[in-house]
Amino acid sequence: MSIPAAAALRVLSVSLALAIASLLGGRVLAHEGHDHGAEPPAPPVQAAPRAEAHSADFELVAVAAGPTIRLYLDRYATNEPVLGAGLEIETPDGSVAATAVGGGVYEIPAPWLARSRDHDLLATVTADGVTDVLALDLHLPAALSVSAAPSPTPEAAWLAQLRRHLTHQGPVGAAAGGFLLGLAVIMLLRAGRALPAFAVLAVTLTVLFGGAAFAHDGHDHGAEAAAPVQGAALTLSAGPGLERARRLPDGAVFVPKSTQRLLTLRTGLTGLAEHRRTVELPGRVIADPNASGVVQSSVGGRLAPPPGGFPNLGARVRRGDVLGTVTPPVQAVDQSDMRQTQGDLDQQIAITGRKVARYERLAATGAVAQTALEDARAELAGLKDRRAALDTIRRAPEELVAPVDGVIAERAAIAGQMAAPGTMVFRIVDPDRLYVEALSFVGLDAGAAATARLPDGRSLALTYRGAGLADRNQAVPVQFAITGPVDSVRLGQFVTVLAPTGESATGLALPRSGVVRGEGGTMVYEHVSAERFEPRIVRVEPLDAEQVLVAGGLAPGRRVVVQGAELLDQVR
Repeated sequence: MSIPAAAALRVLSVSLALAIASLLGGRVLAHEGHDHGAEPPAPPVQAAPRAEAHSADFELVAVAAGPTIRLYLDRYATNEPVLGAGLEIETPDGSVAATAVGGGVYEIPAPWLARSRDHDLLATVTADGVTDVLALDLHLPAALSVSAAPSPTPEAAWLAQLRRHLTHQGPVGAAAGGFLLGLAVIMLLRAGRALPAFAVLAVTLTVLFGGAAFAHDGHDHGAEAAAPVQGAALTLSAGPGLERARRLPDGAVFVPKSTQRLLTLRTGLTGLAEHRRTVELPGRVIADPNASGVVQSSVGGRLAPPPGGFPNLGARVRRGDVLGTVTPPVQAVDQSDMRQTQGDLDQQIAITGRKVARYERLAATGAVAQTALEDARAELAGLKDRRAALDTIRRAPEELVAPVDGVIAERAAIAGQMAAPGTMVFRIVDPDRLYVEALSFVGLDAGAAATARLPDGRSLALTYRGAGLADRNQAVPVQFAITGPVDSVRLGQFVTVLAPTGESATGLALPRSGVVRGEGGTMVYEHVSAERFEPRIVRVEPLDAEQVLVAGGLAPGRRVVVQGAELLDQVR
C-alpha cells in the first residue's frame, strides 16, 4: 500500500517541525544568565509555595499548606505578631474571612489551588484602628497540582525510555540509534509502508535533537526532571510545620515565619540622630562611706557572742545593737600588781574609814572643824571608787556595738577567738546605698548621668559624685552613686562604667543584643524581606550600658534585628 506524495511530504514536514521545535525549546530552556527583573528573593526550593506583601504598618506572608492557606501577620517595623486582627481575603471563589489559630497565624480554605498555578489574592487587614490592603501574588510550581496526572501510554513510556537511553549514551549512542532507525525506515519503505516509515523518521529526529538539546553541555536533565516533582509535592503535603531555617549560599538566612515566632525575632528601624559620646571605664562596687561602718576591738581580748549569738551574714542590724563582746586577758604579772594595788587600797580604805568615824565624834564637840570631816569623807569615797574600778577591769568585757544601720556584709567572729586591738570583727553596709568607683584616663562630664554594665548583661543607673585629685596608676578615681534597684549587687564586684565625655557623635543607636561577633567582624542582621535576613558588617562605638552607636556600615531607615540576633547567627 502506498500513500500520495503530498501526504508523505506533509508528514515529513510535521516531523521536521517537531524535531526543530524540540531542539530550539531545549536551547531556550537551557540558556544561562536570564534576567526576570527586580523580584523579591526567592525562597529555597525546599520551602512551600508562598507570597508576601507589606505596608508601612503590617507584613503578611501566605503559605500554601495542602488545601489551606496559612497567613502570618506581623508588625512591619518590629516583626511582632499581630493578635486579634480582622483579615479578609479576596480569592477566586470570593471573599473569605480568615480564622485565627493563635500567635498571629490565620488560615483560610483554598480548594481553588488545584485550578491554576497563578493566584492573585487581595488581603484587607484591620487591627488597632488601622486598615490596610495588601496584594499577594501566589505562584505554584507545575508539579503542585492536586488533580492526578494521566498515566502515560505504553508508546509514550517507550519513547521516554528510548530518549533517556540515547541521552545517556552521548553523541555516539545518538548516532548509532539514528543509524538503526534509518535502516528501519528503509525496510518499511521497501515493504510499501510509507506512512509508518515517515512516523518512525519523525520520532527519530525528535528523540535525537530533543535529547541533545536537553542534555547539552554534559547535563543530564532526564533524571532531574522527576526530582522537582517529588520534592515540590512533598513540600506541599508536609505543610509549613516542617519548614526549617537555613543559611543560603550568598550568606543570607532564610527563616520561615513559623520559626521566627519560635526564636522571638524582633526588629527595629534605624534612625540617624546625635548622641553624647561615652567611654568605657573599669570599675568596681564599693560601699557608701556615709552608710557603712566597721566594728573593731579597741583592746585585745577573747571574743564572746552576745546572748542571742553572733549575727549571721546578711542579717539586718540597727545602730547601737550589741554584736559581741571582747574580754581582755589578765597576765600573771598584771594579776600580782592588781592584787598588790587591791591590798593597798583596802588598807587605805580601812584607815580612812576609822579617821572619818573619829572626826564625826570630835566634830560634835567642836574639837575638829567641819571642813576636816568633809575632806576625810571625800578621801574615803575616792578610795572606794578606785577599788570598784579595779574590780570592773578584771570582770567586765568590752561590748562591740553597731555604728550604723544596715546588714552584715563581712563577719570574722568566732567564739573564743583572740582579737588583737584594731581587728575588724564585723562590716556593716546599707545595701540600698552603694557606690561604683572607676578609673578614668580622660576628662568626664561632671554631673552627667552614667550607666554601669554587669557581667550578666544587666545595667545600673549611676549619678556622678566626684573625682579625686591624686592619680592612681596614672588614672583619676571617679565615684558614682548607684540609683534605682541594686538587687544581687555585691561589694567588690567588677563592672564596666559607661560615662559621657561631653562630646557628641552622630550615628545610629542599636541595642547591644542586636550586635553579634562573627568571623568577618562586628555585624548586624538586616531584615530585607519577610523571611530573609542578611548580615551587615558594621563599625560600632559604646553608647551606654544597653546601646551601641553604629558609626558605619548601615544606612538609616533599615530594619535590623534587635532581639534574637545571636540565635539567628547560629543558623547553618
